[in-house]
Amino acid sequence: MAERPEDLNLPNAVITRIIKEALPDGVNISKEARSAISRAASVFVLYATSCANNFAMKGKRKTLNAGDVLSAMEEMEFQRFVAPLKESLEVYRHEQKGKKEARKDKDKKTDSEEQDKSREEDNDEDDERMEEEEQNEEEEVDN
Repeated sequence: MAERPEDLNLPNAVITRIIKEALPDGVNISKEARSAISRAASVFVLYATSCANNFAMKGKRKTLNAGDVLSAMEEMEFQRFVAPLKESLEVYRHEQKGKKEARKDKDKKTDSEEQDKSREEDNDEDDERMEEEEQNEEEEVDN
């Protein structure tokens, strides 16, 4: 758990980036306003996590899942965010599935290449043995 209340705050760099993306160009924000937004965001995240944890506990689970978070958002009366969150979740899952498939294809390709390389090495070794045997036979015939 956190040792100090400040440990529960979100990273300032992340908060600053989110604020810059949300504001129009040319608009500046004071340090105090950035700090207030950071604290508010941290409190929101902690509250949402606590509500989601309650749903997980009702389900006799220790791990929070996306359904818990969506249910928590509804309980917190943030229904208007549920649909965009579901869309973002679907996009995320689709991206992860694509990455997993790409990794699987890459692994298959690597395995295939390794098998081909191994076969080539075996063939090279067989060729070398055959040449040695032929040379030995020629030497025996000469003797």
